[in-house]
Amino acid sequence: MLRNLSIRDVVLIDQLDLEFDGGLGVLTGETGAGKSILLDALGLALGARGDAGLVRAGADQAVVSAVFEVGPDHTVTALCDELGVAVEDGAIVLRRILGADGRSRAFVNDQPVSVGLQRQIGESLVEIHGQFDSRGLLDPATHLAALDAFAGLDSQRQAVFEAHAAASAARAALDAAEAEAGEARSHEEALRAIADELDTLAPQPGEEAELAEQRDVMQHAGQLLDALANATAALTGSDGAGSEGDGGAESGIQRALRCLEKVAARAGSRFDAVLAALERTAAELAEALHALNAISQDIDADPATLERVEDRLFALRGAARKYGVAVDDLPAMQDDTARRLAAISDGGDRLSALAQDLETARRRYVAAAENLSKARQAAAKKLDIAVTRELPPLRLDKARFTTQIERLPESGWGQNGLDRVSFVVATNPGSAPGPLNRIASGGELSRFMLALRVVLSATGAAAVLVFDEVDAGIGGATAAAVGERLARLADSDGRQVLVVTHSPQVAAIGAAHWHVSKQDSGSGRNARTATQVARLDRDGRREEIARMLSGAAVTDEARAAAGRLLEAASAAPATGAPVRAAV
Repeated sequence: MLRNLSIRDVVLIDQLDLEFDGGLGVLTGETGAGKSILLDALGLALGARGDAGLVRAGADQAVVSAVFEVGPDHTVTALCDELGVAVEDGAIVLRRILGADGRSRAFVNDQPVSVGLQRQIGESLVEIHGQFDSRGLLDPATHLAALDAFAGLDSQRQAVFEAHAAASAARAALDAAEAEAGEARSHEEALRAIADELDTLAPQPGEEAELAEQRDVMQHAGQLLDALANATAALTGSDGAGSEGDGGAESGIQRALRCLEKVAARAGSRFDAVLAALERTAAELAEALHALNAISQDIDADPATLERVEDRLFALRGAARKYGVAVDDLPAMQDDTARRLAAISDGGDRLSALAQDLETARRRYVAAAENLSKARQAAAKKLDIAVTRELPPLRLDKARFTTQIERLPESGWGQNGLDRVSFVVATNPGSAPGPLNRIASGGELSRFMLALRVVLSATGAAAVLVFDEVDAGIGGATAAAVGERLARLADSDGRQVLVVTHSPQVAAIGAAHWHVSKQDSGSGRNARTATQVARLDRDGRREEIARMLSGAAVTDEARAAAGRLLEAASAAPATGAPVRAAV
């Protein structure tokens, strides 16, 4: 809901702050008073194209801010969340600054955004229906969704969406398999050569590191064996290096144990810790000597073995360089090559299975889409009847509204089904139907849009609807019918409707009424004209409606007629009985 509109320095408006309520609000005033300026200003805040001519003469810039109140489940809330725009207490503030040089800046909740993004947010908040507007229901791209929403086809649309996704996935899998098979066939000879070489080489994971370590050990085998022998000799005393010729560490530990064990019984427990430590040392020394011997036995110093190890290592590294991979990646390359060759061998079967999957998915999609199309055909007839029923009271009794459903070529099938939907009209008997905005005149177009919006009131319309002179060129009962339908729209789902009108019948039925006027001040070079807007109380409304009925000279008869219109509007039920008070 639009709560506030603040305008600074737009054409004839110096400074204007308006507050709005829900329901139906009407704006009236003499021709040229500035009603269109208000809509232009609102359009700026909603992301419309900015023109330097909108900046008031002598001002550096024009500024327009519009404050909206939205619920947590409104689509614009989710959109703002995606963009990182904070929405506090359900308030959306759209602000636009337009410089005298034509440059503009856009803001959403004080965060700078592109004008395109501001327009996207604005279109989700407000739907404007003017005589020359081309958005909303005048855009054929919206007609399919509008028809589906009117008919409540959410489940059928979801079924088509899911079937289309499955068919698209099946098509992608088949395309990928065909591309892979084609590439494999074109490289089959090279793949077989790679497979033969890698099968012969039979690389193993981690083999390079093992071979490199083995080679390094064998290259230094002499040094390693000498070191092991010297260490063994030093521990056993076999090299004559033991202390005072006593036979090395092993012999010394054994002698120490024997000496202490002879007298341990006379020492109580005093030798226990020493004896235990010597025993552990003797055991660990024996383990070390065993390990030294095992290592000595394990080291292969045979030159022929070293040659075989080096040949294997160099063969692996050579293959890795040849194919541009790491040595450890050769096993995976071997498996991938085998898989690709297998795909060539059994590719026909695999492609046939994928093609069958695609055909199955396609049949399911077509079945779901055909079901949706049938539901659309039935809904189109109901929509045509409902809209046609609205036309005679709007002085469009000779017009014919038709929902056209055309089957798209298969290349155009998609997640929305097989159909193209468009709303067309013929305004005179025997004339060919055509698009709304090409066939109907300005006033007729506005009334067509009103009839459509009334019928489609629950089908995703914005919470704020604006109608610009929807009653142009009509009066009497037709104007009353327009007013009744506007009130009905405003009464549906808490929607807010604003209408610029010249009709006293429409003005009378509004829940709130603003009067737009021009005020002149100064003289000569200092003369200025400014647009002002005032919210009218009941007396003010009666006077304004009387002016609309009688012209510049307001008569008592006009005031009486205006009073009857207001009373009739107040007495009308919320569902909207037409206002037909005598005027």
